[in-house]
Amino acid sequence: MRVLITGGSGFVGQALARALLTRGDQVVILSRKPENVPHAKGQTCVADLQRIDGPIDAVVNLAGAPIVDRRWTSSRKRLLRDSRIKTTEALVRWMREQSTPPAVLVSGSAIGYYGSHQDEVLGESAGSTPGFPHELCRDWEQAALDASVPGTRVCLIRTGVVLGQGGALAKMLPAFRLGLGGPIGNGLQWMSWIHLDDEVGAILYLLDNPALSGPFNLTAPEPVTNEEFSKTLAAVLGRPAFMRVPAIVMKVLLGEASELLVEGQRVVPEHLNTAGYVFKHPHLEPALRAVLKRH
Repeated sequence: MRVLITGGSGFVGQALARALLTRGDQVVILSRKPENVPHAKGQTCVADLQRIDGPIDAVVNLAGAPIVDRRWTSSRKRLLRDSRIKTTEALVRWMREQSTPPAVLVSGSAIGYYGSHQDEVLGESAGSTPGFPHELCRDWEQAALDASVPGTRVCLIRTGVVLGQGGALAKMLPAFRLGLGGPIGNGLQWMSWIHLDDEVGAILYLLDNPALSGPFNLTAPEPVTNEEFSKTLAAVLGRPAFMRVPAIVMKVLLGEASELLVEGQRVVPEHLNTAGYVFKHPHLEPALRAVLKRH
């Protein structure tokens, strides 16, 4: 299989590329900065879709600017939308121009699609609450669904917090290793997480199973509260976790973007379970230990 990955320079994209290459697939990575993508046998990197030579069998669309690293100003919101929606629209146009379009598009989304629901358990058919995260994910998904034509199926991956050597966990670890970590606000907000191995494993599963399409929550079967996550991470590191971060501090620092940290979603992978995917890391503590032993 020859697979095109957008956003392939990120830690999920790089892990996916390694997994594909390991099993004998060919990988083409689309990146604005090809020089930042590690070279690997069987992998090519291009800066423009028009530079892709030869047919592509499958596409994994992971492009998008980081969403929680700064305040959502008007210009930042525009960048977040453009880096996801305009990129996806261009990708879909390119797919439809091919003499033999790719057989599948696995396109990124996020559990922000659902908005804040407090303790409600959210499967893929759950409703949503209004707000910027929902609107962003909704429009992102709709752009991807335009690739759905005879011969091409579309899978939408609504990803939670990915635990691996990068991403959100890498930002948490310095404070927790110093014994300065702890819950955010009251700690009752839900965290829906997934180990990087399962993020990659689920994407491969969707690529390989031609009967699968539509939305899939890429989260472990057991979401936890922020307080439970904090205590578990601290215990795995052998550190205390009593430094609670007041919600107001996050709101002052991040403004509207703080809702992704002080509110949460209790998301479960109903469609992955029904499809027969078996999680390698369904429980939080072993998942964290598996990540941290690689550091």
